[in-house]
Amino acid sequence: MTFKLRTSKYRHVFCDPPKPEQCWTGMRLSTVTGDQQYIKASAKYYIIALAGGGGPMHVGRLDRPGRFESGTSPIVHGHTGSVLDFDFNPFDDSLFASGSEDTTIKIWGIPEEWEPTDDHGNAKKGENLSESLTDLVGHRKKVTLVRFNPTANNVLASASADGSVKVWDIEKGESISSFDDVHDLTQDIVWDYKGDNYFTSCKDKVVRIMDARTGTVASSIETAHEGVKSVKLVYLGKGDKFLSVGSSKQSSREVKIWDLKNLQKPVHTETIDTASGVLLPMYDHDTSVLYLAGKGDGILRPFEFEDKDPYLHRLNDGFRSTQPCKGICMVPKRGLNVMACESARLLKLTNNHGVHPLSFTVPRKSDAFQDDIFPDCAGPMPAHSAEEWAAGSSKEPVTMSLNPADAGKAKPVLKKAFKSVTQLNSELDQARARIDYLESKLKENSIAYD
Repeated sequence: MTFKLRTSKYRHVFCDPPKPEQCWTGMRLSTVTGDQQYIKASAKYYIIALAGGGGPMHVGRLDRPGRFESGTSPIVHGHTGSVLDFDFNPFDDSLFASGSEDTTIKIWGIPEEWEPTDDHGNAKKGENLSESLTDLVGHRKKVTLVRFNPTANNVLASASADGSVKVWDIEKGESISSFDDVHDLTQDIVWDYKGDNYFTSCKDKVVRIMDARTGTVASSIETAHEGVKSVKLVYLGKGDKFLSVGSSKQSSREVKIWDLKNLQKPVHTETIDTASGVLLPMYDHDTSVLYLAGKGDGILRPFEFEDKDPYLHRLNDGFRSTQPCKGICMVPKRGLNVMACESARLLKLTNNHGVHPLSFTVPRKSDAFQDDIFPDCAGPMPAHSAEEWAAGSSKEPVTMSLNPADAGKAKPVLKKAFKSVTQLNSELDQARARIDYLESKLKENSIAYD
């Protein structure tokens, strides 16, 4: 019998504990619990919910670690209830949506001058952001989850405790589709690679694959996991596989991989451990690396996915810490230090010790750009507009090179600016004043006009 060693570029990936000066501290976190990740990040900012009235949120800059001070550092607030979930627009690092117990979804735009901390990591005084760009109203109960479409611009999915999942065009402020037959609380929403369909897991143990444009069920899995723990989902790249994380009948945490061509049974099942927390999966579509982090524990496990048996391969020992994880998210590849061979960065939210950046690095001796471990990744350019997507357009994400030498070759991204109601009213008042002035000049010169 011949023994063959499996080769992988990411086998020796490692993560060192972050230094105190690399972390963000001082935040008093919201006590609201749920199925959300509690923290989200773009390539420039991260966001967490704070304790207090009006659903306050802290938006921190990734390049400015330091200490947050309540009453000094600026915050985002505007809801009348606690904020349960939020998500950044993948095509605009400063635009994000927040869902709240007040049944509304608000779209926010972070100003360019936003600086909660200064260059030295100290709290910096600034003006709070209290006016949203637009509000999405349609749910009858609290909004528990929000997720942006990965390819279509300004398309957002939201789940509510009223038993509905809606898809929105946030630019028009209206719903594109709605599915109103969820029999229990929705635990997770994920989009597929092209953003044509979304997958939902529910407390009734049913996983539904939904046609996002029509809001109808394309197929479903009646009992994805037999246990009572929350079920989380992630779509595995360009193929037809997706992964679910839940628990078995004996309460062991487990991972299952499903083939969309045959949902009768999973193609692979792997038991992780018997811990009590919910597992949060994060998948890098470019490198096919899966990261599993458990709420309430300090272990982060990396796996490499391969579209053939045995599907999952354990990479190294991952990361272990004595600080339990409250929530975690992945920073987009555009925000990584590729010249230091940083293949992934996860932001770990703790209960009392702030936000810790966990940088996973592939050891390389060369100082040059490593194109073999950094394939092209999803860029900040939408593949189509909300109208094109709703009309049936289906495209893969537009990719970009991570090589700094190609940075000048990329086409500039033209972003359509969102304007708040106050801004529009101000522009309207200015336009009316200008019209009145011009009309008075016409009268002075006895010029007729209609």
